[in-house]
Amino acid sequence: MDYQFNFADLLNYRDVWISGIWMTVQLTIFATVGGLLLGILGAAARNHPLRPINMVASMYVEVIRNTPFIVQLFFIFFGLPAAGIKLTEVQAGMIAMIINLGAYLTEIIRAGINVTPKGQIEAARTLGLSSRQIFIRIVLPPAIERVYSSIVSQCIIVMLGSAVVSQISVPELTYAANFVQSRNFLSFESYFVTAGIYLLLAFLMRVLFALLGNYLFSRKEKAI
Repeated sequence: MDYQFNFADLLNYRDVWISGIWMTVQLTIFATVGGLLLGILGAAARNHPLRPINMVASMYVEVIRNTPFIVQLFFIFFGLPAAGIKLTEVQAGMIAMIINLGAYLTEIIRAGINVTPKGQIEAARTLGLSSRQIFIRIVLPPAIERVYSSIVSQCIIVMLGSAVVSQISVPELTYAANFVQSRNFLSFESYFVTAGIYLLLAFLMRVLFALLGNYLFSRKEKAI
């Protein structure tokens, strides 16, 4: 093989790499927070006794889980302007990631909720707690703890899936890689480095979530 690897030239585009990484981090943070909130609301709606609310939440989950993420992204960015809703590339990418993650977390959190012992809920009702108080204080915390590892995995999947938003010119990491390789034609080096950065980001996310989980759940055990 005559090919001479040349990683040094990639340093000439370090500002592009850093900007792309920072955009990916921002997208991931907003998608994780927004998706988690949406997932909690979705899980509550899926278990709601009123059938119309339950049906709307079910339809949302089924539509998102059975359509490709890139189609959802294109619909939000290219389709919504026809209805008078215009979004920037970053806004569209962020909303698409939140909606996508929210649907998956809805089912994950719902699975944790559904195994809550009925006796705990009945005891809370006996103490006079409202349905909202029971959900927030009694049902939700242990439900999230039960499915925490699945939530972490899904958030990492969405971070990796953020590469798709480069298709609408969101200047994240994959967009940066495409930009660099189009300038220096070092395709192998550019995407090799990009893969390494995604791997590092996924590892860091898992470590941060593990620390957060230890902090939250160990505090609860101490309180008990």
